[in-house]
Amino acid sequence: MQVIQLYTTAGCHLCEQAEAMFNYLAQNDAKIANKFSILPIEIAGDEALVEQYGIRIPVLSNNSHELGWPFELEELKDWLLS
Repeated sequence: MQVIQLYTTAGCHLCEQAEAMFNYLAQNDAKIANKFSILPIEIAGDEALVEQYGIRIPVLSNNSHELGWPFELEELKDWLLS
């Protein structure tokens, strides 16, 4: 199972929306189900992460590629399967 990092912070409604989109695909798309898990990374306690992601969150990362907001469900699906 591939771990996808979700760079986020408390109270970020866009981050919640991105996670909900991911969860929807994980539950409803056979190509994605059981192949990915999401790991939320809180950026607030790390200056370097705030500098890197503070105005870009939510950002998803698979260690080689990032997908930054804004994105739609189909873009997220394409990114996961690429």
